[in-house]
Amino acid sequence: MSETTKRPVRLPNVVEAIIPIVVMMGLMLMGFVGDTGYTDAHMPLAVSICVACIIGSLCGHSFSDILAGMLDRLNATLEAILILCTVGLLVASFIMSGTIPALIYYGLDLLTPQLFLPVGCIMCAIVGLACGSSWTATATVGIAFLGIGAGLGINPAITAGMIISGAYLGDKFSPLSDTTNLAAAVSGTGLFDHVTAMVSTTAPTFVIALILYTILGMSGNISGYDASVAKDLQAAIAANFNLSPLLLLPIVVVILACVMKVPGLVGIAISVLCGVLFAMFTQGMTNIGDIFGALHYGFSVETGNEIADKLLNRGGMDHQMWTINLILLAVAYGGALERCGCVESLFGGLKHKLHSVGQLVLATLLTSLFCDATMCDQFLGIGVPAPLYSDKFDEMGLARNMLSRTLEDAGTLWAVMFPWTGCGAYQMGVLGVHPFAYFPYAFVNLLNPIYAAITAFLGRNIFWADGAYTNLFGKTTMHKPAGAPEEAHEIAMKNLEALRAAGKAPVPAK
Repeated sequence: MSETTKRPVRLPNVVEAIIPIVVMMGLMLMGFVGDTGYTDAHMPLAVSICVACIIGSLCGHSFSDILAGMLDRLNATLEAILILCTVGLLVASFIMSGTIPALIYYGLDLLTPQLFLPVGCIMCAIVGLACGSSWTATATVGIAFLGIGAGLGINPAITAGMIISGAYLGDKFSPLSDTTNLAAAVSGTGLFDHVTAMVSTTAPTFVIALILYTILGMSGNISGYDASVAKDLQAAIAANFNLSPLLLLPIVVVILACVMKVPGLVGIAISVLCGVLFAMFTQGMTNIGDIFGALHYGFSVETGNEIADKLLNRGGMDHQMWTINLILLAVAYGGALERCGCVESLFGGLKHKLHSVGQLVLATLLTSLFCDATMCDQFLGIGVPAPLYSDKFDEMGLARNMLSRTLEDAGTLWAVMFPWTGCGAYQMGVLGVHPFAYFPYAFVNLLNPIYAAITAFLGRNIFWADGAYTNLFGKTTMHKPAGAPEEAHEIAMKNLEALRAAGKAPVPAK
């Protein structure tokens, strides 16, 4: 068909635009609420992609055009997907080296009845940071803390909220996390630029959360404290690994990679090598077949302790394929919705009514929350709003890591509050507590987007395109500019200069 005979392309109306979302929600709810025997998000996503393609066709788009839209979004996430492949290697190497077992073993010594909640939150954060997975943290030490909390007589909803807060905090800050890499990728910024930006909102809410957990812990009745759960877990770890504080050094390597802003894949590769060397020299694991098997399929050990077995039998490249498949489908779905105009039809009008940083941040947070709730997955809560608002962040002279931070502030942290999302369903199954029960006590998740919105409206915690940062006290200082696509960065810089000339953006202190 020639260019002159192509069908005209139009935006879908609101009813057409929402059909793929309704199909997604319906299929997801059938799995979570109904008795279908299938509760994953993969097949609902695949069906919804087909529905989005049909809507796009009705609006004049060719399949090749829609496919190009999906491929564009997938191309933006390829680095994150490659990192996810290597994350499985890292988890396995850190377990077989004894690093994660030592981290849990020594961390449990820090627990006291009075400080159970704040210390438990810190421990979950450390495990989430080390593994790059909130799911791993909740399914391992989180289960242990539930047992300890029961011995203390603490409301399971409070304990579960504490576990969720710590696990998701560690997940957000970890360069190994799938959502952390995805947010940076779809925003077009650097991985460690993104991690740096998250400190501005997540660190203060973490401090607030620790204060609240300390108050709750100090006011609780601790007469029934039972330390046997932690002791049994420590004994199982000690019986199967050669433990030493030196085993914590690979964690230092990960932290140094963050601080030095080493490229994600390079930092992970170095960390995996460090883990393998520690496994060889501290645990006596010298058979190359065993090492390759653990890296590929995951580490395996039988300790005789149920919690320890759940903690230590994991990792491996194969383990990441479920998440990678989900990301591929979720990003393709978001790309199809974007190319077909569904996202523009639903939210495009709103974008043109945003005239301040506070309004833009709030709109991005609410859009991420909408995508979490209606598309049933945190990857869509991050991936769908990114292309919708990226040009608006450039228009206001903002850095791309300001966008990536905002996407995670709501898209990652609030996805776990809905029982019908992948995150909510998983955590409800692991912890045995309904999301509506634990979320009021998941203080990091609950407060982070609220704090982000309030500070943005006050003109605080803002990252500008030229590297300037306006801190919580309103002082603007210069730093290294965050990564961004070259054309987008040039546009943002021109807009920022115009805003400063008009007195609408702060000038950095000399």
